[in-house]
Amino acid sequence: MRYFIEFSYDGKAYHGWQRQPNASSVQQTLEEVMTTQLRTPVQLAGAGRTDAGVHAKQLYAHFDMDVSLNTEEQVHRLNAFLPGDIAIKNIFQVNDNAHARFDALERTYEYWVVQQKDPFYKDWAHYVHLPLDIEAMNKAASLLLDHTNFECFSKSNTDVKTYVCHLKGAAWTKEEGKLVFTITADRFLRNMVRAIVGTLLEVGLGKATVENVNSIIKSKDRGEAGVSVPAKGLYLTKITYPKTLLDLNG
Repeated sequence: MRYFIEFSYDGKAYHGWQRQPNASSVQQTLEEVMTTQLRTPVQLAGAGRTDAGVHAKQLYAHFDMDVSLNTEEQVHRLNAFLPGDIAIKNIFQVNDNAHARFDALERTYEYWVVQQKDPFYKDWAHYVHLPLDIEAMNKAASLLLDHTNFECFSKSNTDVKTYVCHLKGAAWTKEEGKLVFTITADRFLRNMVRAIVGTLLEVGLGKATVENVNSIIKSKDRGEAGVSVPAKGLYLTKITYPKTLLDLNG
């Protein structure tokens, strides 16, 4: 039987979602606790991977079991043994061919920027003290929707087969003392959001023009885009699946 697990985590203490040979990861931590509590080896297939220091407000993974689970009981039990920076929200059974990664329709990220020094955002937002032109940053963000090839924002020497992503939205908003960049797409390249934010901040700081964004994207050259902003301000906030998958199974 196949199950989906929905969870969240603070990524500060982890070297990303995916298992690493010599570093702590969210996947390893979850699998070890689940294997112990369920008394059978558990292997998780995540809906995506986050880099070191990146947070997730919502992430899904799937795993297989030979026996039926009391899912509500397991959520409480597993949360009791997981560290405080990882929390399981839900576990539910799905069809045996359901896939946490390949069945996902959209993914949404947020990036947080603060413009005043705030100790409570020290590890969870990027501090930019210089004035930012939010209107120009939003004009530049809207241009992203005119493109599909985002090689210029991809981490160099990556092994992806295509740089094509279909963006559904990209905009900056002011929320409770911080600036939030929200971006949604069917898929993202490694380091893509952090490189986009770095480029948009250069527009906001007057170091680049709105029109530069088009030429940067057309160049397909990572060296033309802005520097990647720190991982601590990045949050995976939502993964969307076909309505029938979630309606039928939880």
